[in-house]
Amino acid sequence: MAGTKIVTAMNYMPQNKVHGFQGRTPLSLSHSIKKQKLVYYWSMNGKSKTKFRVMNQKGKQIAPQVETEENITSTKFMALVSVRNSSNNNKAFVNNFLSIFMPQNNTKGCVVLQLVSTKLDPRSMEPKLSHETVLEFSKLEDKGSTSSTYRVEFIVDSDFGVPGAVTAVNNYDNEFFLETINIKEKGNICFSCKSWIQPNKLDPHKRIFFINKVYLPCETPNGLKEFRGRELKQMRGGDDGSENGQLRPWNRIYDYDVYNDLGDPDKGNDYARPTLGGQHNPHPTRCRTGRPPTKSDAKAESRPSESELIYVPRDEEYEDIKQQYINQGKLKAVLRNIVPGLRYKIMGSEVISNIDRFIQEPTEHSVPKSLLNLGVAMGQFFKFDPPKLFSSGKSHFLSDDEFGRQVLAGLNPLSIARLKVFPPVSKLDPSIYGSVESALKEEHIIDHIEGMSIQQALEENKLFVLDYHDVYLPFLDRINALEERKAYATTTIFFLTKMGTLKPIAIQLALPTGDPNTACKQVLNPSVDKTSKWLWQFAKAHVCANDGGVHTLVHHWLRIHACIEPLIIAAHRQLSVMHPVFKLLHPHMRYTLKTNATAREVLINAEGSIEKNYTPGRYSMQITCAAYKDWWRFDMEGLPADLIRRGLAVPDSTQPHGIRLLIEDYPYAADGLLIWSSIEKLVRTYVNHYYKDLNAISSDYELQSWYKEFINMGHPDHKNASWWPQLHNPEDLISLLTTIIWIVSAQHAVLNFSQYPYAGYVPIRPQLMRKLIPNEEDSDYADFVKDPERYFLSSLPSLFQATKFMAVINIGSGHSPDEEYIGDRNDKSSWLGEPEIIDALIQFSTDMKNIEKEINRRNADPKLRNRCGHGVSSYELLIPSSGSGATGRGVPNSATV
Repeated sequence: MAGTKIVTAMNYMPQNKVHGFQGRTPLSLSHSIKKQKLVYYWSMNGKSKTKFRVMNQKGKQIAPQVETEENITSTKFMALVSVRNSSNNNKAFVNNFLSIFMPQNNTKGCVVLQLVSTKLDPRSMEPKLSHETVLEFSKLEDKGSTSSTYRVEFIVDSDFGVPGAVTAVNNYDNEFFLETINIKEKGNICFSCKSWIQPNKLDPHKRIFFINKVYLPCETPNGLKEFRGRELKQMRGGDDGSENGQLRPWNRIYDYDVYNDLGDPDKGNDYARPTLGGQHNPHPTRCRTGRPPTKSDAKAESRPSESELIYVPRDEEYEDIKQQYINQGKLKAVLRNIVPGLRYKIMGSEVISNIDRFIQEPTEHSVPKSLLNLGVAMGQFFKFDPPKLFSSGKSHFLSDDEFGRQVLAGLNPLSIARLKVFPPVSKLDPSIYGSVESALKEEHIIDHIEGMSIQQALEENKLFVLDYHDVYLPFLDRINALEERKAYATTTIFFLTKMGTLKPIAIQLALPTGDPNTACKQVLNPSVDKTSKWLWQFAKAHVCANDGGVHTLVHHWLRIHACIEPLIIAAHRQLSVMHPVFKLLHPHMRYTLKTNATAREVLINAEGSIEKNYTPGRYSMQITCAAYKDWWRFDMEGLPADLIRRGLAVPDSTQPHGIRLLIEDYPYAADGLLIWSSIEKLVRTYVNHYYKDLNAISSDYELQSWYKEFINMGHPDHKNASWWPQLHNPEDLISLLTTIIWIVSAQHAVLNFSQYPYAGYVPIRPQLMRKLIPNEEDSDYADFVKDPERYFLSSLPSLFQATKFMAVINIGSGHSPDEEYIGDRNDKSSWLGEPEIIDALIQFSTDMKNIEKEINRRNADPKLRNRCGHGVSSYELLIPSSGSGATGRGVPNSATV
């Protein structure tokens, strides 16, 4: 009732039982004061002097009458509510439709909304709320292609102030996706909700959505402080943290657990896998699911059923368009493997050289479909798109030039390092793994370094190394005992030519001997005679297999997906959506938890795609753990720090990026520094805008809680390490945020979207090897000498293994139609009223467009031999934009696949 107010400390009382003010109209109750067993009633109509009495619940007056004067009126806020149109959810639509026309009570079959003021009620000192209003899906205002708009009316007191939040309760039977709520009054206030609202019967918590405005914790309006804390508690799993059972698809709880769900010991020992995380296999933590333990091992979490998805918080699930794109990719993968699969069942293992017939010719791929007859079109549909290396030539063998170029501008440009000492020295324990002395000697390289001495070549930064010796040697006995798996611990030496290209000049192949007093190592060099030529091809193929394993297990999975997941979990648990750091990072966290859950479901699990397709097999994740234990450091994850650690750059204040590359034509680093610097410039403007006081960083309890939890709960096996960066001042925060954004955007793009273009043609880049190099003592050495090419091809993956691998990485290397690329943000409304931030975001977008032009210019420069020239593929992985599909270019905001 307009002009009427009641405040009660107890439960709301029915209108017909209001005490006091006999003879007056019954009063509607609107607010409660906790912790006081008193009831206050007063009635005012316009501006008038009114006497009111303070009474207890039984109607007994307990205080003298008080005379007051106040002007209380009501006002209305009109709002437009945008709800995403349902897709493939007809059951939900039917249930919601029926609930509209058959409500069980006055709130059944509707959504109840309530505004929260930024001010506290001065009488109760509690958040000031509007009257509840109802959103009914039967009252459609407008329907667009993707969303529908509904008009609602909020009734508030005239002294309500500015709305700062809105609560929502879903009384329908199914979830719905709330896009936005826009209030035209008060300067067009917008709530960007972007979230699934669950039925109240599944989630009894009121959903809270805050105004599109950034507030540091200390700047939070008084009316929103309680709601800010309440929302974070819900994300952590309840006020008391008691929601520790199995998490359901509709939950929004973010919590931690170890990787104890990769194996399935109930199927037998072959499917059992060790827990990742802890002393024996240190590893970052993951998002908790709470599934029950297996029957065979109480410490192992059971696998989901075939009809069940691994839990991620509801808003982390893929959008429909993304899931449809993945499903289409899976269908293509199945269709493209039908013929190879049938041939495998009929003919057995086929030599990989036959793979060309299953790949479209580049000319075929480019012919418009309108010019193709139906038969040809169907035939092409069952073929793979040509990978980048296949399109540049049909050789089944990796040339030395291409081998050297790829370590700078190919699948994995993150492993190459400058050789500082010759011969290279192992860090493994010689009492366990034998002599650490390298078999590489001066005579192996002296004829390949253009007349230099070895010392001169080292001093002039001419020698580089791709060293996988320590990564693989501890696991080789177990790997080589697997069926159709054979590997060496490889060390490859490269020489930097005058043209700026790397030339492979020696490869050391090591095997464990079981005797610490002996070593089994051999060194191969490029050669022109027929036998040595094939031995050299063998060695390069083994290096590629090792490189592919390290690329996938260490640089891609560990450094990006696994190590960033707990940072995302901590952000949702400790940073309010109103926090400036959460706002900045939000697009850079998109889809990552879902992608990682999918990886646990089908990629890194026992007998998953990683184990089936890469040399380490069932020991793959243990290699990841070893790298995490002995090598990974968060303070070395930024691009400049990583380049300096690998000896590929030196600090130089005269250079635009503060470092000087020792290989000028290093496309990954050269293009990457452009993006790194632009990210850092944006972050610097952003951080300095919100943290003007040097002490503001250390006093921001949400920020500090986030970073502390990321370390202690996200990386417990490294929580006591001395190398964690500090977070005390703006410079610390700038470095931290720049590193995070770089990792999930540009570095991930390089590692992920290079897979199919650079590793899709398996004869050139085998992902595993099935044979060791034959020695003269071996029984099959005569077969090798008789036909070395045939023997070599038989050591590569089979045709069926190759096509299965191609199908997997083709899906993973593709951009979905809803991809969001770096520089493009659709949430600029979060910074309305802050032109400095809007301008910085616009400038960042402009920078990305300019970087794209600069990369195209470099790719056309004939002086840059690693990205331009006959038979040389342009380096496009760090071009910011892309279309959908496996394009080999484009930098999304986050690790989306």
